[in-house]
Amino acid sequence: MAAADLNAIRATIEGRLATELASSPAIPVVFHNMAYEPTPNSSWVQCLVSFGANEYLSQGLTTNSQNQIVGLVVISIFSAKGVGPGANYIIGKRIRDLYNRVIVSGVFFDAATGPEVLLLAAPEGYFQTQVRVTFESIEEL
Repeated sequence: MAAADLNAIRATIEGRLATELASSPAIPVVFHNMAYEPTPNSSWVQCLVSFGANEYLSQGLTTNSQNQIVGLVVISIFSAKGVGPGANYIIGKRIRDLYNRVIVSGVFFDAATGPEVLLLAAPEGYFQTQVRVTFESIEEL
């Protein structure tokens, strides 16, 4: 049985974002379970990858069958509060372009949603939006 490597799927998703946001202008990216102290009045991004419901694609047992792995990428964009949404939306556009209906290393990304404004930013003191993208990958057993 050759089960899917969830860390490889996660690395594909996170690596794409880290590479894009390392270029000019560079924007810090934070992933699950990482300590981060944001610089006041700066922009930064948090990326959370979650795996959800899966489904059978074929009726084999543990060999010669396929499963569809389904997940969600939630990318929160933080920018300075009180200066308007412009900087935040520019970052959101860069992120949407990375994932919007593309296939990368066997990960199929659906149409991106957002950037959607969140009324209560967490952490406080920032203007926050979110871009969400569902994704699928095929597990060959």
